[in-house]
Amino acid sequence: MRLLTYVRPYWIAFVAAILCMGVSSIIEPVFPALMKGLLDNGFATAKDSWDWLLYPAAIVGVFVARAILGFIGDYAMSWVSNNVVSELRRAMFARIVNLPVGYYSDHVSGRLMSRVAYDVTGVASAATSALTTLVKDSLSVIGLLGWLLYLNWKLTLVAFAMVPFIALAVRAFSGRLRQVSRGIQASQGAITQILQEAIEGHKVVKIFGGQQYECERFEHSVQEQRQFAMRATVASSAQGPIVQFFAAVALATIMAIAMKQAASDQTTVGGFVSFITAMLMLLAPVKRLTDVNAPIQRGLAAAESVFSVVDQDAEPDHGKINIERASGLVEFDGVSFGYPGSERQALSDVSFVVHPGESVALVGQSGSGKTTIANLLPRFYHIDGGEIRIDGNALNDITLHSLRRNIALVSQEVTLFNDTIAANIAYGTQKGATPDEIRAAADAAHALEFIELLPQGFATQIGEKGVKLSGGQRQRLAIARAILKDAPILILDEATSALDTESERHVQAALETLMRGRTTIVIAHRLSTIEHSDKIIVLKHGSIIESGTHSELLGRKGAYANLYLTQRSEGESAK
Repeated sequence: MRLLTYVRPYWIAFVAAILCMGVSSIIEPVFPALMKGLLDNGFATAKDSWDWLLYPAAIVGVFVARAILGFIGDYAMSWVSNNVVSELRRAMFARIVNLPVGYYSDHVSGRLMSRVAYDVTGVASAATSALTTLVKDSLSVIGLLGWLLYLNWKLTLVAFAMVPFIALAVRAFSGRLRQVSRGIQASQGAITQILQEAIEGHKVVKIFGGQQYECERFEHSVQEQRQFAMRATVASSAQGPIVQFFAAVALATIMAIAMKQAASDQTTVGGFVSFITAMLMLLAPVKRLTDVNAPIQRGLAAAESVFSVVDQDAEPDHGKINIERASGLVEFDGVSFGYPGSERQALSDVSFVVHPGESVALVGQSGSGKTTIANLLPRFYHIDGGEIRIDGNALNDITLHSLRRNIALVSQEVTLFNDTIAANIAYGTQKGATPDEIRAAADAAHALEFIELLPQGFATQIGEKGVKLSGGQRQRLAIARAILKDAPILILDEATSALDTESERHVQAALETLMRGRTTIVIAHRLSTIEHSDKIIVLKHGSIIESGTHSELLGRKGAYANLYLTQRSEGESAK
């Protein structure tokens, strides 16, 4: 019934489709009725008048009317079906982009894509195509049975005797089909996931000789889907012949009784031919009604998959405070946090303050909690204890929209989209930026020099994930995007760690422009890039073990000094 809520906006077309199908099906018994009149009366009237032309004309009229009504009904239902698919995909995508960060960690992207791309069509099939068959063929069956009852109720009761056997056969296969359909959907998600990983990681696959391994993974998933598909075929294909067997038994019994009645003058030739014609016409819609069980079960299984995404809770946002532009005061007060499913705390009683316009660098070994701090500030995750404040307001009291409007992020893993350079710089809330504003941001990010060398300049398509650009060029576009946003709080997550010396020089200069006048939290691997930070915080196992300026920490000869000296000696030996 929930599917009908997506059909409701198109109810006029839906009702029109149902009416056309209904009328088309209801007039189906007219054909066997005309056969009775033709055989009983038509040949007698042909001798004396032109009335005999009425029967052929009526037969043609019936088929023309059914053809026109059938076309209108099918077209209208297809229009509704495609709109339902679009609405469901929009609803799923709108939910996906608003899901909590933790959801993406627990669910593979390939399965999500499979649900949007494939499962939705199964739902629409159940909501519209299967419904078409149910309406059209059910009314045909009812109309033909009504005519059969009118002609000979005794013979018709023989046909009704087969109904319980047919119902049992349909019910026996329904559960099997639903279960197998779930398996098909899961295997389709696995195929999509493997395909996505192989395409995105094609360089790694080639350099490490992973072609055979990936082919074996893909083969396993394809074979798994094939097995599920064959099980579904067995269940759906076996159902039809079983139903047809019972229908054939009923037809043979009826024909034997009808022939006996005709021999004893209990029925006319026209009545007998009309009855047999109606019985034969009844077989096709009965078969389609039994076959429709398979797409209905597939659709119901797909609906479970689709609505499991639509029904996911979006990111909780209970904030009431709307910050127009923050001054940039950031406070971590006794913050503790552990990732779901992890046994140890990622952060434990972390406290520090970043004043407006200051830059604070976070350093430490991998897993010390640096990136966790960067994830907590935009509220990608919710803290377990303590409090984070911006301008004195608790993070949970600030609306998500206004919180993230005041934060810009530049990370080592740059996210760019298969669009133009201009669209990637003026992304999201900045899409209304003027060409002059986009150009100024690119200039400040030291990106203008390479953009102007491209044949189409800012209109250049950069490919999936910016594959047509170098690492340094992608990083500078990300910085230009942050400059254009002009947020008062900036997070730099190892923004230069993966660059060569020349690219790092350009990016570092761009970052200095970006950081000017902004509250900045820098996560750095290369300590040489953070020597001029207002404060350096050293983390270990989720706790702060040292904090101070670069010179102060070197003077203490503690963990930071050891790390700094180690990196400097490694750099000198590399030369």
